[in-house]
Amino acid sequence: QVQVVESGGGLVQTGGSLRLSCAASGTIFSILAMGWYHQAPGKQRDLVAQITSAGSADYADSVKGRFTISRDNAKNTTYLQMNTLKPEDTGVYYCRTTLTTARLMPWQYYWGQGTQVTVSS
Repeated sequence: QVQVVESGGGLVQTGGSLRLSCAASGTIFSILAMGWYHQAPGKQRDLVAQITSAGSADYADSVKGRFTISRDNAKNTTYLQMNTLKPEDTGVYYCRTTLTTARLMPWQYYWGQGTQVTVSS
């Protein structure tokens, strides 16, 4: 069994910063990638940033230069440093982990429960 738990959300003013954390635990053989998704009220869930086990990172255009994703492989944890926050960054942030639970098993996605970020104007 695998658990993915996010933390670090909250209320912040425009221009402020937050740091989100996501930890995967349980029966994990290998993690391929960890990513953060943003879901604004009434909208679809979109990729914000993703990082591979090798440290290669990709970002949505809307957050480039403001958000930084990082990863601690030893702790199966990823972080999202969010700076210069804007009201449109408001929403629930979900962590998705791509992993396998055993050798030769297929890669699977595991989602966390989400953490709320609210940016006030």
